[in-house]
Amino acid sequence: MVFDVGETLLDDTREFGAWADWIGVPRHTFSAVLGAVTAAGRNNAETFQYFQPGFDLERERQLREDAGRGENIQEQDLYPDVRPALSALRERGVWVGIAGNQTVRAASLLRALELPCDGIATSGEWGVAKPDSAFFDRVAGFALGVRKEIVYVGDHRDNDIVAARAAGLRCALIRRGPWGHLWADEVSRHGIADWVVDSLNELVELLDQQG
Repeated sequence: MVFDVGETLLDDTREFGAWADWIGVPRHTFSAVLGAVTAAGRNNAETFQYFQPGFDLERERQLREDAGRGENIQEQDLYPDVRPALSALRERGVWVGIAGNQTVRAASLLRALELPCDGIATSGEWGVAKPDSAFFDRVAGFALGVRKEIVYVGDHRDNDIVAARAAGLRCALIRRGPWGHLWADEVSRHGIADWVVDSLNELVELLDQQG
């Protein structure tokens, strides 16, 4: 079982707030525009263009780092069910991986948390990002088992669920964060995912039910 990061394992509230502060707009304004971009099915990085046309995300990320205000993943950013659910899955013999669209620095920060998992990787390390099929080729090589045995868990309909299924993986959408709440009902109604869950603990329960 391989998990996405943002809004699957991590609550992105602090990071979104940090970006709003960095570009000098009220946090609720940033969130509202992010929501509109999300609802339109566009990449959330486009949010910045509404405030600063031509915004260079990678350059600004480095400037934040240089100013001592860079990416900072802490224990408090984990959703409460993360450690118990990942631990429970490993106790049941499930190989647990983490792989999402994050930077190389994020990978280092995640590893420093010493999460109960068997491997961590990010798009920054792999040089390819979701929803590119090459990302899921890397997931398939990263995890144990053949593709039909691998479950990718995420909150984003297009980047996580549709792309993982197209790559031959099984998939579960978690209903949390803006994307999860926006698309969960549609994903469930149309059977796009194998499962739609409200928490990671539900995945453990589903595994137990299947024996």
